[in-house]
Amino acid sequence: MPFVSPEVFAKQLVSSVQEYSLLAGRAVGNLFSSPRYWADIYTQMDSIGFGSLPIVVLTGFFTGAVLALQSATSLQQFGAVNMTGNLVALSMVKELGPVLTGLMVSGRNSSGMASELGSMKVTEQLDAMRALGTDPVRKLVTPRLTATVFMAFFLTILSDAFGITGGAAVAIFSLGLNATSYFHNSYQALVYADVVQGLIKPIFFGFIIASVGCYFGMNTKGGTQGVGRSTTQAVVVSSVFIIVIDLIITRTMIGIFGR
Repeated sequence: MPFVSPEVFAKQLVSSVQEYSLLAGRAVGNLFSSPRYWADIYTQMDSIGFGSLPIVVLTGFFTGAVLALQSATSLQQFGAVNMTGNLVALSMVKELGPVLTGLMVSGRNSSGMASELGSMKVTEQLDAMRALGTDPVRKLVTPRLTATVFMAFFLTILSDAFGITGGAAVAIFSLGLNATSYFHNSYQALVYADVVQGLIKPIFFGFIIASVGCYFGMNTKGGTQGVGRSTTQAVVVSSVFIIVIDLIITRTMIGIFGR
């Protein structure tokens, strides 16, 4: 990447933010007008949702299992090993479930969107769509945005459930805890505010994943090398955005609900 002056860098940064905002705004605005490409939305739901299911389930399950092992070691010092279910449930629902799901979906789908749209851009397929009277943003970006937000919500729920199950497997078979006590403590640990916080995050994460991936794909330059560059940038930027937005949402939810 060539070095540029701070002034040029600042101008490029502002221009990128502007282009991204306009693209995301157009994609959202297309939801409220016709035509709507329902077939493309369902196709993307299948690719993004069911395609990401194995990695999300495995990540959630083993994260919960590791969390139970690690927490039991610390809780044992205070004679509170039976509180393992509380810690696993709170950690998975409020933080680890949404964030890990967002990062997994980002690595799998944000890169895929960037490479797919980038290939269409460098082969001038997007220009051909415009020449035929089809809006590429409405046809390509809006379905991906809708499908990612919708499926990220349910993938997070599955990740939370399998994370608590993974913690239960370790707690019951390794730590010797009672299954009924574990699940009862997990249920009792969660309140309305925790569930709301855990389910709001994937909506924002899904929007970030799709919009960033499509933005870098739609702005690909430089042939096949540009496609690879856009793919890498999409994953890195979306992952960083997810972590930053997670902090902002967490702080806001704590300010609203007090926990």
